[in-house]
Amino acid sequence: MRVFLIAGEPSGDKLGAALMAGFRSLMPDTEVEFIGVGGPRMEEAGLSSLFPMDDISIMGLTEILSQYPALKRRVNEAAEAAIAAQPDVLITIDLPEFCLRVAKIVKARSTIRTVHYVAPTVWAWRPGRAAKMAKHIDQVLALLPFEPPYMEAAGMRCDFVGHPVVTDPLASATEAEAFRDRHGLGAAPLLLVLPGSRRSEVTRMGPVFGAVLAEVCARRPEMRIVVPAAGPVVDMVQAAVAGWPGAPLVLDGKAPDAQAEKRAAFRAGDLALAASGTVSLELAAAGTPMVIAYDMNWLSRQIIGRMLRIDTVTLVNLVSETRAVPEFVGAACVPSDIAAAVLALAEAPQSQQEAMALTMARLGQGQEPPGIRAARAVLDGLGRL
Repeated sequence: MRVFLIAGEPSGDKLGAALMAGFRSLMPDTEVEFIGVGGPRMEEAGLSSLFPMDDISIMGLTEILSQYPALKRRVNEAAEAAIAAQPDVLITIDLPEFCLRVAKIVKARSTIRTVHYVAPTVWAWRPGRAAKMAKHIDQVLALLPFEPPYMEAAGMRCDFVGHPVVTDPLASATEAEAFRDRHGLGAAPLLLVLPGSRRSEVTRMGPVFGAVLAEVCARRPEMRIVVPAAGPVVDMVQAAVAGWPGAPLVLDGKAPDAQAEKRAAFRAGDLALAASGTVSLELAAAGTPMVIAYDMNWLSRQIIGRMLRIDTVTLVNLVSETRAVPEFVGAACVPSDIAAAVLALAEAPQSQQEAMALTMARLGQGQEPPGIRAARAVLDGLGRL
């Protein structure tokens, strides 16, 4: 069996590697060949990448436009390689700006079955994307339980396969206590601050979070601040927190023990202030209550604000069908309001526990791992189970 895979960013590389392991687990007596584009995890699992994954790992409209000629060449290169390989299935993983263009070319010139892993957020904005996808995607693998009806309505098969956050390792209470001891935090209340993993996010949210902490620390001077910084933005985060109150402890995301330190911090934290994103699910998995905030440039705020079809962008709220997590997005991203929410949460951190537990259960916690579920869904679509 031959599988052509394309992943263009670290989260997709993680999904792809788990999917590859899932295929091998379900087909122990069948030789499965993996070709395509991926990162270090997929290469470690046996993929020989056509070109570096970083070549297509580009986010943001401005960045995409500035590098459009190079991206277009990579789209054509990947599509031609897939057509020449004649795989049993082409699986594109997230990064729709790149992956769906490849699938469109492949579908126009072959009968190769196409699967897209990670449903686009048509439930949040631009619902017309589903109908456009359906012209060249046969099957979608969804991370969120409420997504299949949107894809199926457009004419695609869609399988909910679970979210990878449910298989991520969690720190123990002992590890959390050791983290506090290691950094001299004692039993003080601990606030995690997560300003984002992209440079643009840190630039925009750093000053906002600093203003929030000025109010929080004035009211709660005993509060200790820990900032888990993603590897690519450690230097930016360290510069941003230099003017923050509370003597923040920055965890270096490039350190050898970075992931273990982050897990321990999440377990040790009493509450968190975080930029919007999948970090809300990581915090929920660790049982750490949160306040979410996010802002963007004026133009993006105007455009996206008019296109949004939901009243919350926080995944814990969406999956649990509650509004338990306070959220301050766009024009509502006001430091004084955010600080009030953080202080209120510090007084009643148990208010989110039920919503976080429900979110994890609905995402597949305690069930078959998502990588195996995804592989099973693909094989079923191929009639190969």
